[in-house]
Amino acid sequence: MNPGIGWIGTGVIGGSCVKRLLDAGYSLTIYTRSPGKAEPLVALGATLVNSPKEVALRSDVVMSTVGYPRDVREIFFGENGIYDAWKNAPIDASGLPKIYVDMTTSSPELAREIDSASRRAGFASLDAPVSGGDVGAKNGTLSIMVGGDAETLKRVEPILANLGTNIRHSGSSGAGQRTKMANQILIAGGMIGVCEALLYAYQAGLDLNGVLESVSKGAAGSWSLSNYGPRILRGDYAPGFYVEHFVKDMGIALEDAQKMNLSLPGLALVKQLYLALVAQGGARKGTQALVQALAKLSDVDAFHDGQSLVE
Repeated sequence: MNPGIGWIGTGVIGGSCVKRLLDAGYSLTIYTRSPGKAEPLVALGATLVNSPKEVALRSDVVMSTVGYPRDVREIFFGENGIYDAWKNAPIDASGLPKIYVDMTTSSPELAREIDSASRRAGFASLDAPVSGGDVGAKNGTLSIMVGGDAETLKRVEPILANLGTNIRHSGSSGAGQRTKMANQILIAGGMIGVCEALLYAYQAGLDLNGVLESVSKGAAGSWSLSNYGPRILRGDYAPGFYVEHFVKDMGIALEDAQKMNLSLPGLALVKQLYLALVAQGGARKGTQALVQALAKLSDVDAFHDGQSLVE
């Protein structure tokens, strides 16, 4: 029998994940701060409630994909949060501890704080951030980086298998978040390369489709190039992952690196460029919109919203 699942946050990633679990036959109770966004999921069979606490009271496993560490803290520790619901009833119908799985990209320190509070109350928690963007969420091909108890992961792995094809135990609590930080550092450096290369190719008058086809099959090939390169050429800056959330992630990585006395100058530079994009009004665009900030620095007018650069 499938456990009752609760899901908090039904945005770009969360909404697709909920749909996949509904399609797999799970019963889902959901909460979102924007109920209108949940209407398609309710039509598919999800039950919408009014607080994270209500989600937890109706569920044995609660999963979340929200925006910021402060949001994670609120849904877990808040007055109507998960901890409040489970602190006196931490056991599911089979006699096992209930499980909270936070799939938000958040702070390693907060993940450890949640794990400690969960253990004291008698239930379990995992930090399980994901990579793969909107495409991965829709197709169930996310990479899921899990921190926490390995036995707890085994219990929720059948659920996660509907969402991702690369589910890895990264280590103890917080290790999932730190693995995701490594992922974001790689993406930051890769994204500036994608954008600068396409900007250069455009300014040089090259066939952009041809350039993309040539370089994506060689040593420079990457997920970002193959997935975001075509979007840039089409003038498509819709979010697979929001700029403002990427800025948050880079800030977490830089703060954690500072605690380790580690200098990451490349990441710091990319964060400043993304902050310039935010200042230009791009906070809610997709991360591929970095090319617009770079184009503005060079006074290249072609990279406007919705303007295709190719036939």
